[in-house]
Amino acid sequence: MSQYKAKAIILVGGPSRATRFRPLSLDVPKPLFPVAGAPIIAHHLAALSKVKGLQEVLLIGFFEDTVFTRFLEDAATEYPHLHVRYLREYQSLGTAGGLYHFRDEILRGHPQQFFVMHADIACSFSLNEMVEAHMKHRGLCTMLSTKVPRDQATKYGCLVAKPETNEVLHYVEKPETFISDLISCGVYLFDTAVFGEIKKAIERKKEINHEASDDLWTSADDRLRLEQDVLRPLSESRKLYVYVTENFWRQIKTASSAIPANAAYLEQCARETPERLATTRENGPDIIGAVYVHPTAHIDPTAKIGPNNGSCVLHSVIGWNSKIGAWARVEGTPISDHNTSMMLNGVKSQSITILGKEVSVMDETIIRNCIVLPHKELKSSFHSEILM
Repeated sequence: MSQYKAKAIILVGGPSRATRFRPLSLDVPKPLFPVAGAPIIAHHLAALSKVKGLQEVLLIGFFEDTVFTRFLEDAATEYPHLHVRYLREYQSLGTAGGLYHFRDEILRGHPQQFFVMHADIACSFSLNEMVEAHMKHRGLCTMLSTKVPRDQATKYGCLVAKPETNEVLHYVEKPETFISDLISCGVYLFDTAVFGEIKKAIERKKEINHEASDDLWTSADDRLRLEQDVLRPLSESRKLYVYVTENFWRQIKTASSAIPANAAYLEQCARETPERLATTRENGPDIIGAVYVHPTAHIDPTAKIGPNNGSCVLHSVIGWNSKIGAWARVEGTPISDHNTSMMLNGVKSQSITILGKEVSVMDETIIRNCIVLPHKELKSSFHSEILM
């Protein structure tokens, strides 16, 4: 039997005018934003490094080449057995368009299969289990899936599968009405033969755009979408299967969604790699729970990280080089859906508090449910405002 060979693609997207992750994305691209002490996609890479036979990881997107230089250098040092590269699209081609554009690079070395992972997710990445499940069927794709509360299901790609075979019978991206509480996690394992199906999807897209061009009021979209244009036809032709995980999964769309993702990864660290986490030491701060302290962070030795009777930070993201004064309180509102927009009907919605880079909160000040852009000095209290 020949040795198993696989590759992986992380779809990192590109710079966008969208404000959903601001102000956190003003100073660093979202894929590189630190969650639990590491860039979001570093957690993807850590999971991929444990897949036997996987030798290369390709980042595909349309950021400038220099954006990932430092990340690639660090990856080469930490994972010498992996070849990690960035492939830049000449423009936004869509989640499937980028795959097809770089198909020769993906197929180089003749891998049997390849993973595709969206950058904006956090999960336990049951990748070896996906490989094992994929080997048991004759489909072209195995999708990682999980169950979510019924009232949140329509915000994701929903699927219906045969319980006995895990064959996907129906897949719809963000349906208008409830279909299933089983959703796509944004992680896929493909056979390389899927490029034939992507080519068919391109041809279908061209036909649709050609018809749309006859209508002056319709704008044709050349971008090829993985979920809508490829996965749905795969389900209709019975070539799509699912592996359901019961481990944690979070989507990282908005700035507030970084908080539950951070908590989930810290809990995973506490179980699997507790040496990465801070502990209470003599003449040092009191550490309670799963806490990561960055090497550059300065913490008063009398501080308590956890429940605190002095300065308090709750349900908030504090930007780089920001300062919280004595007896100050920075607090957000805990919400069940962290992918809710920060503005609803022109009004600041209830959500976490976010301080941008180099924000100073003065002593005895309360900042509650606010979004604060970088380089601000807050000398008075604010509530439910966006501070420009």
